[in-house]
Parts: sequence; structure tokens; C-alpha cells
Amino acid sequence: MNHVVSFSAASKDFQSGNYVRSLATLNTLLETQQDAKTYALLGRTLVQLGMKGDAALAYALAGDKAGDSGAEFSRKAALLHFEAGNENEALRLGLRHMMNRSLDAEIAYVLASIYLKRGKDELLSPFSKVLAESSNIEHTLLAVRMLRTNPSDEAQAFLARSLFKRFPHHLRFRLLYLIFSRHISDLNAITLHKPLLDKLLAKGEREFLSYEGEFYNLQWCGNEEFNIQAGALGVLAPGQAAARRAAPHQWSQKIRVGYLSSDFFEQHATMKLIGRVLELHDRDRFDVTLYCHTNAKNLESNTFDRNRWGRIVEVRDLSNEEVAARMRADGIDVVIDLKGPTFETRCQILNHGCAPVQMSWIGFPGSTQGTDLDYVIGDRFVLPETSKPYYHEKFVHLPDTYQPNDPIGRPMPQPVSRAQYGLPFDKFVFASFNASRKLTPETVDVWCNILRRTPDSVLWIMAVSKASEANLRDYFKKQGIPAKRIIFAGHSDQYQDHINRQQVADLALDTWPYNGHTTTSEQLWGGLPVLTLKGTNFASRVSESLLNALGLPELVTADVKAYEDTAVELYNNPDRVAGFKQTIETNRLLKPLFDAERFCRHLETAYEMAVERAKQGLSPDHMAVPALPERTAPFPITAA
Repeated sequence: MNHVVSFSAASKDFQSGNYVRSLATLNTLLETQQDAKTYALLGRTLVQLGMKGDAALAYALAGDKAGDSGAEFSRKAALLHFEAGNENEALRLGLRHMMNRSLDAEIAYVLASIYLKRGKDELLSPFSKVLAESSNIEHTLLAVRMLRTNPSDEAQAFLARSLFKRFPHHLRFRLLYLIFSRHISDLNAITLHKPLLDKLLAKGEREFLSYEGEFYNLQWCGNEEFNIQAGALGVLAPGQAAARRAAPHQWSQKIRVGYLSSDFFEQHATMKLIGRVLELHDRDRFDVTLYCHTNAKNLESNTFDRNRWGRIVEVRDLSNEEVAARMRADGIDVVIDLKGPTFETRCQILNHGCAPVQMSWIGFPGSTQGTDLDYVIGDRFVLPETSKPYYHEKFVHLPDTYQPNDPIGRPMPQPVSRAQYGLPFDKFVFASFNASRKLTPETVDVWCNILRRTPDSVLWIMAVSKASEANLRDYFKKQGIPAKRIIFAGHSDQYQDHINRQQVADLALDTWPYNGHTTTSEQLWGGLPVLTLKGTNFASRVSESLLNALGLPELVTADVKAYEDTAVELYNNPDRVAGFKQTIETNRLLKPLFDAERFCRHLETAYEMAVERAKQGLSPDHMAVPALPERTAPFPITAA
């Protein structure tokens, strides 16, 4: 009878708001009675007293005691653990609830938030739909963050459109809708819905930029001042970088270099660029470790011996803090993040103090805001003096170009014919193999002008999907360009074929404000001249860097008008185009662009310069790596 009376008394105290007395009664009662309803009331009481962590434990015990009927108690425990910051327990209980019951928006919010924080983007797909359809605005905003990580999924695109229809005046959903519109080349939608953003920027309103991912902001915005206001992944504490640099560190005879990425598999574009450079590191002077958080699925088809790149340390299942601790335990002197704020990044690991020197390179063409970095690796083209105010990182200028290339892993182009690709043999062929997301209405409008001024030409253009192809056909049609003048190219299943087909076009037309990066170097390697224009931020200056490194500065035009006029002039002067193709053939194995060994030596010098400053206790500063003498004979394209 004492149990009934005591529980009743505790319940009455709770109902009357006397939570302290209710807690005292329950604590006494639990000495003899430990059942589900007592633990559940204890949980409710502790919540009222602001003790969420303890309340979560009480609800978890209530769930255990109730057995099959205790699912709601366990669910409540997961939510409270999350609010209290106990992520591991929230994840454990949330997953258990998800497996045993249907997924609800609150549990989806907990699980997705934890996975996003831990960089587990590949685990997010089960949660996006239920969050996007929730009436809770915080849930839908999280869905926005999740959806923008992978705009290639058609189901995700449908959800993005649905969110925009539900909230047409909400800027976050407009930004998300435009991300998916760019992915499928819906230039009509972009033309209709982007002007509102332009008007806000013209009025000086920039706060909305923080809602958009850094990488997606670059697809349409070439203004460096605006780029750095796109949503950062982390926040640095005052003095955080200085404290990291001042921490005790044991230097060794060799420089210990750690590369951090999720792209350590042979099919990824990054490895087609840097793979040979990693192989060529001087092992007598450098100890190379790859901290790999590559998705296991991407490694299933990998056939390359990754140990040739460096010692592999798998960190996919470690927390950010654990990865940083592992780097410190390994004595890493220089850590280089190869991702920046792009898909599957874990650049926030660097915010936990990994090494005395921390750098970013190759993965993201801009400043990685909110990340503890000393340096960004670039060159005088992509990172000119005028860019310094928009970077917290110091510049490392490599002497030729910031982009490495692998002349061993990338096949030499083999002879092919236009007939193999359905191209007319008697027309001038303009080409663009850039991703559909890089196509803006402004760029395509200029292409339409070029086609109007060059009547005996066609445009051979990449389309990533049937939806993209249909949207582009419609846009060109509305611009008065006949369908027969637009020829679509899909993704090639074989990399050799992709390289081969470049040479059958006459001239590649670059995109802006996001240039071809790997695409431009592939086109040049394949023998195709690329026409570009001077850019206004890193992403829009890459082709200029690559063309100069191959000895083709004439293909960098001053502005949009010069770009259009030069394309028309080259159409009218096929001998000049042939001359550019011959220059590519002559310079391919002579100039710096594809010289991985030369690049590696310059990169190693950059590491040595940064380490020497750190050893002397000097703060990071802008550095220019001196150039080695240029080659007078072609470099070999076979591995030693």
C-alpha cells in the first residue's frame, strides 16, 4: 500500500508543480519499487527541474522495464540525451527506436543531426523525406542542409521542389531549389527565381548567403566578398590557431605529412590529379600518411595499390576529436585537407588541433571559412594580391599552377573519328564537357550569340541526365537555336574514351563563374584548346592558371565580349585553331602543367618553407615557392 500512496503523492506533487518534493518522494520509492511508471514519472520530474541528462537516464530505464510497451519511453530518452549533448546514447536509442518502430520526424532530426556533425553524409538518405514533410520549421531547415549535400538524387530533387512550393518566400528553400535547378540545367527556372537574390545583393542584403553551402555559392557567384559569407562549417575560438601552433611538438629528421580526404580511390577526379604526386614524394625526406575517411562502397571497385600513395590510416569510424588525436600521436608536422567544404568533407577535424602546420589544397577553390588553417595552396593566377582580404589563410604560391596532374594514370589520347560520336565532319565543333551545374543562363546566352555569329558550327555539350538534356534543348530552342545545332554527349563509361573524344572537337568553351578544373586539364591533355576569360574569384580563374602552365595564354580573354569575339574569330581562322592544337601536342610533355615530378618538388619545397617558419616560432605568412628551371626535353610518361 505504501507504493500506491507514495506514487500517488509524488504524482500529486508533480501535478501541483512541487517538483522538488516529487523528486524526493520518488527517490525514496525507488529504493524498493523500480517499475516503468515510477522511472517515467522521475523522468518527467527531472525535465521540469532542468536536469535533462538525468531525465534521459530515467526514461531509458522506464523503457527497459516496460519491455515491448516501452518504446515511447526509449524514444523520449533519445530526444533528451540529444538535448543534453549525450550524442552516443541518443544515437544508440534513436537507432533502436527506428529499427523497432516507424521513423518519426523528431527521431529523424536527432539521428540526421548527429550524422551531419560527424561527416556521415552517406547515412542521411533515410531521413530527408520525413524531415522535409514535417511541419516543424527546424526539421525542414535540416532537410535543406541534407538535401544540398547530394543534389544528384532525383528523389531529393522532388523534395527540394516540394519545399519551395510550400515556402515560396523562404530564402533557404529558394536557394535549395536553385541548387537542384542548376544540377539539371533548368535555366528557365534559374532565370525566373534568381533575380530576387540579385536584387537583395544589390540592396546590400547579404545575410541570406549564410543559408547556402560554400560550394554551391560558387556555382553562380563570382564575388569573393560574397563567397566568404556563404555558410561556414565551424566557428573558431579566439586564439585557437595560435594555441595550436604553440603546443609542444617533437620534430623529426623527416617531415611527416598527413593528407586528409574521402577521395582516396582511383576513380575519383582528385586522384586523377594528385595520385602521381603522392607516389613521387621523396621518402628519404618525407613520411607520407593518408588519413582516409573514404566511403567503403567507393573502395569496392578500387584496383590500384593505394599504399603507393602513402601509409593508409582508416579514420572513417573515428570522431573528429579521435582523428585529430591520432594525428598528434603520429607526430604529423603538416596536415593537408584535400576536401574543404564539399561533399563528405571532414575538414572540421582540423579544428581540434592536428598539427603545427595546417593547409588546404585542391578540393575547394576558395577560402575554407570557420576552419583552423594556416595556408591555402594556390598560384599567382587563382590567388592574386587582390584576393588577400577575403582569406584568413596565408597564400602559398606555387610557381606554375596550383593543380597537379598525373601523366601516368591518365591515358594518352588515341586516334578516333567524328563519326564515332555522331559529329558532322564538315562543321566547326564547339564543345563543353563541364558539369551541368556549371551552366548559367549568362554563359549559355553568350554561347547562343556565338552560334548565331558562326552559322556553320555546332555545339557538342555534356548533359548529366535526360532531365538536363531536355531542359537545355528547351532553353536553346527558346533562344532560337535549331535543335540540329546542339549535340549532346553523355558520361563516357571508359576514361580512355573520354580522353580520346576531346580531340575531335575544334574549341572548348569554358564556363563561368565556375570554370572547368579537372575538366579543363582533361580537355588540354586530350588535345582540345580551351577558351576562357579572366575570372573574379578562385573558381573562375582556374582555366587561366592551367592554360598559362601549358603555354597557351592567348586563350585567356579579358572579358565576356572578348570571349565571344575570340570564339567567332577562331571559327573564321581554322589555321589558328590548328596551331593551338599543335602547341598542345608540343607542350604536353614539356611544359609544367602535366609534369608531376616538377610539381612534387615545388610542393615539397612549400612544406619545407612552412615547417621552417613553424620551427622558428614564426607565424604563418604568404610564401612564393621559387621555380625550378623549365625542362628542355620531354619528361617520361612511364613509371620508374
